[in-house]
Amino acid sequence: MVSKAPGVARLPLKVPQGWCAPMHDRILILDFGSQVTQLIARRLRESGVYCEIHPFSMSEEALRAYNPKGIILSGSPASTTEEGSPRAPEAVFTLGVPVLGICYGQQTMCMQLGGKVEGSDHQEYGRALVNVEQECKLFDGTWSVGSTEEVWMSHGDRVVAIPEGFRVVARSEGAPFAIIADDARQFYGVQFHPEVVHTPHGAQFLRNFTHGVVGCTGDWTMAAYRDQAIATIRKQVGSSRVLCALSGGVDSSVAAVLIHEAIGSQLTCVFVDTGLMRQGEAEQVVSLFRDHYNIPLVHVEAEELFLGKLAGVSDPETKRKIIGGLFIDVFDAEAAKLGGADFLAQGTLYPDVIESVSLGGPSSTIKSHHNVGGLPARMKMKLVEPLRELFKDEVRALGRELGLPDAFIARHPFPGPGLAIRLPGEVTKEKADILRKADAIYLDEIRKAGLYDKIWQAFAVLLPVKTVGVMGDARTYEHVCAVRAVSSTDGMTADYFPIPHDVLGRIATRIINEVRGINRVVYDITSKPPGTIEWE
Repeated sequence: MVSKAPGVARLPLKVPQGWCAPMHDRILILDFGSQVTQLIARRLRESGVYCEIHPFSMSEEALRAYNPKGIILSGSPASTTEEGSPRAPEAVFTLGVPVLGICYGQQTMCMQLGGKVEGSDHQEYGRALVNVEQECKLFDGTWSVGSTEEVWMSHGDRVVAIPEGFRVVARSEGAPFAIIADDARQFYGVQFHPEVVHTPHGAQFLRNFTHGVVGCTGDWTMAAYRDQAIATIRKQVGSSRVLCALSGGVDSSVAAVLIHEAIGSQLTCVFVDTGLMRQGEAEQVVSLFRDHYNIPLVHVEAEELFLGKLAGVSDPETKRKIIGGLFIDVFDAEAAKLGGADFLAQGTLYPDVIESVSLGGPSSTIKSHHNVGGLPARMKMKLVEPLRELFKDEVRALGRELGLPDAFIARHPFPGPGLAIRLPGEVTKEKADILRKADAIYLDEIRKAGLYDKIWQAFAVLLPVKTVGVMGDARTYEHVCAVRAVSSTDGMTADYFPIPHDVLGRIATRIINEVRGINRVVYDITSKPPGTIEWE
């Protein structure tokens, strides 16, 4: 639980079933609105366990149909003491499968099973110490009785009475029931967040639950996913034609190669050159797909169209929506030229789905340039989204399974709006060309320094301000360029990457000397919580 709130509202996550075959053990994660729920899924996937996130409002019928082998209840910004705060479906506790409640999940489990939760003057946010009092299956290979261990807490309320059948396993200063266990029913509750990296051994805690308690075999692999996805694509598409929206990024490229492996010449890729691509990107995409993979590719040069529609527009959300709408228009027109297509394929990822459906939370407008919720009614095509259940690093692993060049797979993410979200304010061709050159120099220098593969994403931004400077014997009044680099494992959270000062010096010198229109370079060292790591 991050903070007190009267409740949390979430739209259902419309994740289609079928991409994961029933042969895999499946864990259900019920989302109560925590900003780190996605990290629970990441930790489980990392240990070879397939899982999905669904809202706490999931119906009993849907829950039973999902047939989970175990259930995890997430944290929440809500308070169980407030009227109308979310509760787990009662079926969670009657299915006969192991249940793990995390933070708010522990609290609602206790309340629903006969325990008691109260507000507390002793809140715990950040690092805390727990004293281990009894053995527990969650501790295998980690903690021992009598030890004091560090965890990451985030709660204002606390459990003050546990339900019948539970025992106290560990306590902290602010949480007298920091860990509880009902061994007979295999119900466990922890007040801290094992999913975040700030809890040492947290990933092992979750593994002990999924593998040790639930009995998962850990058979979730990209090789297995590849075979299943190909079979599912063939079943979904049949003999129909598929048009793939190829943006040039890793996600759509992996989706295109996967679909081509499934249906061959039934696939045609459409690459829209918006005029907002990185330097040399269009040529790289065309070469890879036409020459290396021999995949039918339509290269649409649409710089004039996109820049024309973006002229005079400064609001970032409006820019995203304009770009997303234009993409659809172009695909629709290309489908008509090809004689029609029944399906449109795109590289939607699981974080796209999650971030596009939450309501009122920090991610409510993050993915507004995606068509995650479906295509406009006027379009006759159906969506094919074979990566919809994967995280970014899983997509890269799948790309390697498919044989894509590692240099292409390891490229830093470049979101659909492209340079438009690296140009705060109005987008113009002049500004895009300036930014393109600066960005290319920046990436070239971090590659030369051996930093590119250590950084999750690096990019330059042309700020909507100008500064006075002196270059040589002349006074200048030109743009400020910001450069950003972040480290991340899942694309959901990010921290700035500490580029050495000498490397930053070389980057700044080259950009100022080689890019006309920039006279100052600054380094952005802000970190980002779960959610977007885009700049604007």
